[in-house]
Amino acid sequence: MNYRLRPLYHLGGYLSATCLVLICGLITLQILGRLGDILATAVGAGRIGLTIPGLAQICGFLLVGATFFGLAYTFIHHAHIRVTLLIGQLPPRYRVFVEMACLSVALALCLYLAFYLYHLLADSIAYGETSYGLLSIPLWLPQSAMLAGTVLFCLALGETWWQTLAIAVRHPSRFVPDDTDQT
Repeated sequence: MNYRLRPLYHLGGYLSATCLVLICGLITLQILGRLGDILATAVGAGRIGLTIPGLAQICGFLLVGATFFGLAYTFIHHAHIRVTLLIGQLPPRYRVFVEMACLSVALALCLYLAFYLYHLLADSIAYGETSYGLLSIPLWLPQSAMLAGTVLFCLALGETWWQTLAIAVRHPSRFVPDDTDQT
């Protein structure tokens, strides 16, 4: 399919990858800090104490960003897991309508999620909510990533829905799914 907002979806993919690289970098720094402590105590010096406070909490929030920012990118590249065992056997003129039904359900659920994520974000900002744990991180930061990733996913689903609808109305027998290699 030809996605008009493809650069936006790719931006989401890059943000997702950045979150994953940050997780990897922070964990590597923590491991190096612990190795430095082991080495320092082995040579008779005291512990250096090279630790990153709240590492699990920070990595958890980065994982939320990686997950939600990557939704639209993986969808347009057909990397979501889809079970096409049943609809893959249908002739194109029927499959296009089943695809429309599936896309409609997915889009409705995604819009529902975005609506409630927006209200969750607004409440977190209004009440100044922060995370529990060693670090007091404002909850609107990871919630913003969740909302932005969900909105991007809604846009990708909407574009796919619209293009599939055009095929279903004009030439349903010419429907060729982009994910023929998916199982």
